[in-house]
Amino acid sequence: MTYGTGRACPRGHGLLSACGGNDATDAGAGASSSVSGGSELSFQNGTAKQNNAPAKTGDFAPDAAPAVAAKKPVARKWVQLSAGRAGQLDPVVVNGAGFTLYRFDKDTADPSKSNCSGECATTWPPYLVARGGKVFLDGIDKSAIGFIERDGAFQVTLGGWPVYLFNKDTKSGDTNGQGVGGTWFGVKPDGEKAGDGQAGADSGSDAGADAGSDPGPKASPASSATFFQGPNFADPSQGVAGPGCRNVRFSGSLQAGGALKIWDGANCTGNVRIVNGNVQDLSGIGFGTVKSVRFLG
Repeated sequence: MTYGTGRACPRGHGLLSACGGNDATDAGAGASSSVSGGSELSFQNGTAKQNNAPAKTGDFAPDAAPAVAAKKPVARKWVQLSAGRAGQLDPVVVNGAGFTLYRFDKDTADPSKSNCSGECATTWPPYLVARGGKVFLDGIDKSAIGFIERDGAFQVTLGGWPVYLFNKDTKSGDTNGQGVGGTWFGVKPDGEKAGDGQAGADSGSDAGADAGSDPGPKASPASSATFFQGPNFADPSQGVAGPGCRNVRFSGSLQAGGALKIWDGANCTGNVRIVNGNVQDLSGIGFGTVKSVRFLG
């Protein structure tokens, strides 16, 4: 990250009083800025539970969940960075509550700068730790960690990249943000893109299969799906589950944990496609109207 003096401090050294002096400013939207005060954050090895962090604080706080944090910035008293696995992403960094952390290709890592604000930051809440807070490191090298000032707190960076949550991840282990827009990816412990930078299910790459074709050996059948009215998982939405053919109302985008069949006619009639996982924009795969669905499981 770049400091007010124009000098660059080594990435991941966090808050270094020797860099920036008294030039610290609140960058608001997450622009690269100086950060001073070497004692403002403390680091501890191990998980929050191993360090006896109080219940309902930090990443465990109810307002720290992605969908809730999207409503207003949440500066946690502590954050936990764990090298783990979520969905098909291995390794990927998750927080203390098991939610996937993401990076944004339109940000910069050198200097560290966030280009996600406004509506973007509502969908992708920045991962913030409060001044005077703690950082628990679980399989993460401290040298990879850094911070930029934002919303009166500090946004965590990994390998220089600012990190975020995704407001459509509703439970630990969700990876619904992977590949969204071709610019959002889970973040590895060193700051690189998880999943080798592949959009994966969100790209809709399996959605062009012919009717009745095999979705592939790596595809697991979905047992439920959520259909959204607009692309990019824009509400309103409709959840669909259960055996047999199911009619649906929305055709903008879909989220699913595996493979399923979609039709452009009601009651599973008309043209059919097999899709595998999330599809950010159904019209982008040439299937702008979905009227019914059947799960392969």
